[in-house]
Amino acid sequence: MKKYAVIVAGGSGTRMGTTVPKQFLHLKGKPLLWYTLETFLKAYDDIEIILVIADDYLDIAKKILLSIPSTQPVSLVTGGQTRFHSVKNGLQKINEQSIVFVHDGVRCLLSSDLIHRCYAVAMEHGNAIPAIHPVDSIRIESHGGNRAINRNMIHIIQTPQTFQSDVLKAGYEQPYEDSFTDEASVVEKLGIKIHLLEGEETNIKITRPIDIFMAERILEEKNSM
Repeated sequence: MKKYAVIVAGGSGTRMGTTVPKQFLHLKGKPLLWYTLETFLKAYDDIEIILVIADDYLDIAKKILLSIPSTQPVSLVTGGQTRFHSVKNGLQKINEQSIVFVHDGVRCLLSSDLIHRCYAVAMEHGNAIPAIHPVDSIRIESHGGNRAINRNMIHIIQTPQTFQSDVLKAGYEQPYEDSFTDEASVVEKLGIKIHLLEGEETNIKITRPIDIFMAERILEEKNSM
């Protein structure tokens, strides 16, 4: 089946404390976004990338694309006010039945294996959401205090959140709600069951300065294997 990857890279990176959006910060001499795009382009020969980016950074994105040795199609789309609206803008480019990966541009260390596993589960169940369990003890606040809960019942959600296109596009025909924090929450609103699969500990989201340090170590280990 045809494959699309909607790469959401329109964030401002305020928590990183830099003037440059985090997706353009360098990791081992290349922008974070470069690694993300290269991994998806290498994962499948027939994948098409839809890169959602803030209008002010379209020229930078074009330069990054020129540095990746690939002839596969990449479309540039301007982001919206929220993640929901950015993804919705990207989905306008999809007009055929397909599998759609929606991925955070700054999760630059995902593997091709994770992409392939998401594809297989989405083909079977209609959607596939990678997740990992927390390693720390978890407590939840309640009236009058807080209580411990079983961390094995908690899932930390990652991307690429992967869907059959008709399911995902139907979700984004709904009016926006504040509860739509990711694609799974949008599709779940339709009454569709969400299918989780094992994510990757190294599939971290680059958000804070310490994340760059961690990503460098992870990348060094991957390159030494």
